[in-house]
Amino acid sequence: MNDHTPQTTPTIPDNTIDVGGVPHMRDAKGGLLPVELIKAKDKLIDEQVHKILHYAQELSDQVSRFKMHTYADLAALDAMLDQEYGVKIGGKKGNKTYFSFDGCKKIELRVNDLIDFGPELQVAKTLIDECLNEWASDARSEIRAIVTRAFNTDKEGQINRGEIFMLLKLDIEDERWQQAMKALQDAIRVIGSKEYIRFGMRDRFDADWTTVTIDLAKA
Repeated sequence: MNDHTPQTTPTIPDNTIDVGGVPHMRDAKGGLLPVELIKAKDKLIDEQVHKILHYAQELSDQVSRFKMHTYADLAALDAMLDQEYGVKIGGKKGNKTYFSFDGCKKIELRVNDLIDFGPELQVAKTLIDECLNEWASDARSEIRAIVTRAFNTDKEGQINRGEIFMLLKLDIEDERWQQAMKALQDAIRVIGSKEYIRFGMRDRFDADWTTVTIDLAKA
């Protein structure tokens, strides 16, 4: 039998302040104004902002609890599988995927390295610029475009990591270019890692996966 007990609506906190028996509200400068002197539209906006933010905070707290319990449950599952069956899920980097028996639900844990670049990056940029200046101006335009996007010359100090790694994939035999790529590789610094969790579902074992969205911006 399904539980159809109605959910209770959280009580929205009263944001008025009692001053000598008269309700006041604090304005944006920290002052107190009697509620009766505040315009109706301002009170309506204030009420809606407080109500929506109250629900948003409760939802944020719920997601935080869900995340904590999910990691704890998966850690307990890993420990049980290791202890009872000698099975470890995941590779050396810590990436793991858990599937339901029918293959239609999955939980993915992904560990992404946090990348920064050392001073060798400027050496690489200098060598790359020398290569481009020596090559014919009308040649290798696609490489010039990648370099421009990678180092984002319109915004000093900013680089595009994705385009940097695209440069490393280019097969160019020029010795100076090879030196530049060596400098790029030496510049890469792994300064930490961040763990992500994703949830997927599908109707059939051979259907496309649909991500279970928790991010409000993607809902």
